[in-house]
Amino acid sequence: MINQKYIGMARKKKPEETVVFITGASSGFGKATAELLTEKGYRVYGTSRNPASGSWPYTMLKMDVTEPLSVIQAVAELMKKEDHMDVLINNAGFGIGSAIEETEWTLARKQLEVIFWGTLQVIRQVLPVMRDQRDGLIINVSSIAGRMGLPYQGFYSSAKFALEGITEALSMEVKPFGIKLALVEPGDMHTEFTSRREWSVVDDPSSPYLEQLNKTRKIIDKNELNGGNPVKVARKIYGIIRKKHPGFRVVVGKPDEKIAVWLKGILPFRWFERILSSFYGIK
Repeated sequence: MINQKYIGMARKKKPEETVVFITGASSGFGKATAELLTEKGYRVYGTSRNPASGSWPYTMLKMDVTEPLSVIQAVAELMKKEDHMDVLINNAGFGIGSAIEETEWTLARKQLEVIFWGTLQVIRQVLPVMRDQRDGLIINVSSIAGRMGLPYQGFYSSAKFALEGITEALSMEVKPFGIKLALVEPGDMHTEFTSRREWSVVDDPSSPYLEQLNKTRKIIDKNELNGGNPVKVARKIYGIIRKKHPGFRVVVGKPDEKIAVWLKGILPFRWFERILSSFYGIK
């Protein structure tokens, strides 16, 4: 049951009174954000499919975003410990790499299942709590890949595009209940995401995409391994939480990545396509 004193007050509380729920908090942006917010005094609850695999300075709950019952149980467990929830950060995800034509169908579906449908599973369980409070903040971790289709990461871009679209629509639907939404769009960052990306058809000599795919993959991996520290993303998320009126989209990346997002919005697609193709070594 929601504590009456928190109705309409979620964003006005001190950090030690603020409950934050973070999916995918065992690595990458989720872990960096959970650690930073814990240091700042927030009451942080993270999730992982295998929370027993590590030692955490914040409370970890077992949850698989692709399993509805798992999501229901994790949210219920959190609400047994707390009588309100202030911030939901949807970060759980993974990436695949392949030519669109050759991507294994089960892998392509899994990409959308985790990033898009998984995020919605969590949001739909949390919204009733926030609606009762008449307050709350939902931050969806997207990517600049959600603003432009990246070659050989087409299904990842598609999942992030879908996430951005649903976030825009939901922002308007829940506005009357005092709930705010925001998108964080990281560029290349140095995390475990690179080594965990699932590639398919990278050594099949019969593939017409093989040479270009492997060439582009080296560029992708190099850019990410030389990318920014995930703490940069965590700090941006912290900044969003602290603001009374947070912006809707926040790009986190190098100047050229921010410029690329800006150019995508103003250039004819064929012009921008030439720029992006060149960047990824595609002639």
